[in-house]
Amino acid sequence: MSDGAGSRTGVAGALGLSVTSSVAIVICNKYLISTLGFFFATTLTSWHLMVTFFTLYVAQRLHFFEPKAIDARTVISFGLLNGISIGLLNLCLGFNSVGFYQMTKLAIIPFTIVLETIFLNKKFSQTIKASLMVLLLGVGIASVTDLQLNLLGSIIAVLTIAATCVGQILTNQIQRRLKVSSTQLLYQSSPYQSAVLLVTGPFVDKLLTKRDVFAFSYTTQVVAFILLSCSIAVCVNFSTFLVIGTTSPVTYQVLGHLKTCLVLSFGYIILKDPFSARNVVGILIAIFGMGLYSYYSVVESRKKTEAATSLPVAAQMSEKDSSPLLGAKSSPRTENKSEETFDYMPRTAKSAFTGR
Repeated sequence: MSDGAGSRTGVAGALGLSVTSSVAIVICNKYLISTLGFFFATTLTSWHLMVTFFTLYVAQRLHFFEPKAIDARTVISFGLLNGISIGLLNLCLGFNSVGFYQMTKLAIIPFTIVLETIFLNKKFSQTIKASLMVLLLGVGIASVTDLQLNLLGSIIAVLTIAATCVGQILTNQIQRRLKVSSTQLLYQSSPYQSAVLLVTGPFVDKLLTKRDVFAFSYTTQVVAFILLSCSIAVCVNFSTFLVIGTTSPVTYQVLGHLKTCLVLSFGYIILKDPFSARNVVGILIAIFGMGLYSYYSVVESRKKTEAATSLPVAAQMSEKDSSPLLGAKSSPRTENKSEETFDYMPRTAKSAFTGR
């Protein structure tokens, strides 16, 4: 009972940190962009990841956590994929209307469910699916305003959905299958995520804003808010990996839509953004959907726990060892290697990294 209570407390803490830090960084970045005129979101994200890496480097030097070696090809490919995903999100917003961008984000949950069902043999009950539909309906009503379509924007949106879904699923699977913590995975992958965005960020931002990040006038106030944003981003990045690792990609996306509702609410309260009856109705429906999802998730989790405790120990170990990774059985391999590797991953998983 104490282990279960501790686990629930840890998950609740991760969720709370994720919500708090995400809402804080949105408000900070909104002020940085809207008031101070710093429109270079992709470049700013690269600085976020760079500061995150150096913070974790100092933390591990001070022995706050022990770094764990991961196969170089795995961590580099994973880092590049996540960096590309972030860049595509910014391009998606730049080449589409705000409404279509919000629809793209809403599409991530059903696509994640499809991928996990096909490649991980994961089962989602009808009650979970119904609660997610209620949630998506509410967020759609609250945040989607216009739906202007164009071919290039639609292609970028599809690529964004694919990269985001695969990246988040692999974030969960790498932590579970390679027995690495969220901190260890973030420490190993953040340099590569940052490198992708440091190289491409200025070009992406110039393409989207017609402004040059290197020609911007960096006042003391701008620098102060950039440093504040980078500091909050450390918590955001850490909590993102922590939530996905301890729960699931779908739960993380549900949490993301809660953040959207909170950002809309705080935008009205703090920043005096326009707020309509449609926003209120949508937020209430979304919160109801989140409540349903949370309730049914807890109920199903308890059922699984009760079923697992009723199995013999040997059967539980056998079931755990045979759990598939992206729909395939892992090949026999020794366990005494100094580095963890994804070489035993099936072709479908490797294609997300190598394109083969």
